[in-house]
Amino acid sequence: MATTEEELIETTTATEPVDTESASVRSRYAAFIANTNEGEQLLKPRSETTADELLREVGAVLRMSEAEAAQLGDLPDDPEEDQTMILNMGPAHPSTHGVLRLMLELQGEEVLRCKPVIGYLHTGMEKTGENLTYMQGGTNVTRMDYLSPLANELAFSMAVERLLGITDDIPERAVWIRMLMAELNRMSSHLLFMATNGMDLGAVSMMIYGWREREEVLRFFQEVSGLRMNHNYIRPGGVSADLPPGWRDGVLRLLELIPPRLDEYDILLTGQPIFRERLQGVGVITPNEALALSASGPVLRSTGVEWDLRRDQTYLRYDELEFDVIVGSYGDAYDRYAIRLAEIRESMRIVHQILDRMPEGNTRIQDKKVTPPPRARIDESMEALIHHFKIFTEGFKVPEGEVYEATEGPRGELGCYIASDGGPNPYRIHMRDPSFAHVQCIPHMMRGGLIADAVAVISSVDPVLGGVDR
Repeated sequence: MATTEEELIETTTATEPVDTESASVRSRYAAFIANTNEGEQLLKPRSETTADELLREVGAVLRMSEAEAAQLGDLPDDPEEDQTMILNMGPAHPSTHGVLRLMLELQGEEVLRCKPVIGYLHTGMEKTGENLTYMQGGTNVTRMDYLSPLANELAFSMAVERLLGITDDIPERAVWIRMLMAELNRMSSHLLFMATNGMDLGAVSMMIYGWREREEVLRFFQEVSGLRMNHNYIRPGGVSADLPPGWRDGVLRLLELIPPRLDEYDILLTGQPIFRERLQGVGVITPNEALALSASGPVLRSTGVEWDLRRDQTYLRYDELEFDVIVGSYGDAYDRYAIRLAEIRESMRIVHQILDRMPEGNTRIQDKKVTPPPRARIDESMEALIHHFKIFTEGFKVPEGEVYEATEGPRGELGCYIASDGGPNPYRIHMRDPSFAHVQCIPHMMRGGLIADAVAVISSVDPVLGGVDR
């Protein structure tokens, strides 16, 4: 409880002069600390940390034995508390990539412990999703990981379709359009990573170049869905509209524009000695640690583990395409950078194949219980108008059950769990966002490193706080 100014003055002995200004400052500081307290999320000084809490911080989550975790908890020189300090880093954008707060225990410039504190974005989107119909749900989930909105929409739509029992009835053209948009979204997300990762390490021009290329992809998204981000384009039953006239030329323009720019990134970053020194050997995580911490995507693959849901738990028509799963060797920040750069090229390889195989046909399932009538029919038929009105106001009912569907998003496994009670709204909805799992990897990547490398480690994880605080 914060000490009041009156209590501070009363505790002063009669022989000491009362410094009311100093007491007021201490009182305001105590009130500030109380108002910013995040409870159990905070990193406590070692003197206030129990042995069990320390084990949980450094090892228990890795499923280690107590002896192994205790060995991790022991510091080489067992520093006294006056030799260490606890420093707050963030929440500050862009260095922590959103409203992420890290509490760091430092000895000089070395990071002894790190504890992420989350919850500052407090969107509550999962609870909001329980009050929206399945038809409206796409407008909600698309805003979670806002750098890969189409991946969110795809996972949600696939989960709803599994509950409806219409997974195998989705028109072929809609399936291939989904893959096209998902791979372009992977490219746009990784291009933004190139921009922010360069800026975080001092290569400020990369922010201009990476953003420039991403903008070209978003311009294509706007032509297709009407929006640059948060599209609500992939919906249960298919997609909201067919690809516009000239879409193929637009995709080919991207496939022609981006490769030479990636070659420039190689010159600017990949072979740059200072860039390599800032990333190589920094933020190392082992395969066992990555698996125990539920890492996926580039973070897991950087450790050498070949795991990609598009290949290993295939969905849509990815099993009919040829692409490589890019892996690293050392599990460091440089591997995570190199994997994302290579994945942009692999996504372009996939898009080329999609262009060659894109079928004709419907883009939505022709089931009137799920799909609204065509826009032109609304002007001609009162029944179509009523049907449209009921679909968008009342939604459609989904049979009772629960389901989990996962996709390979740009950051890793992005899954959607839905429990249905038979109504038009989900009884429960939960998104398995990879950024949430990867934030808990940061303390293990930072342990024993330098405070100067903290931003490089965060950047290499590429977290999106909209997905963490959903």
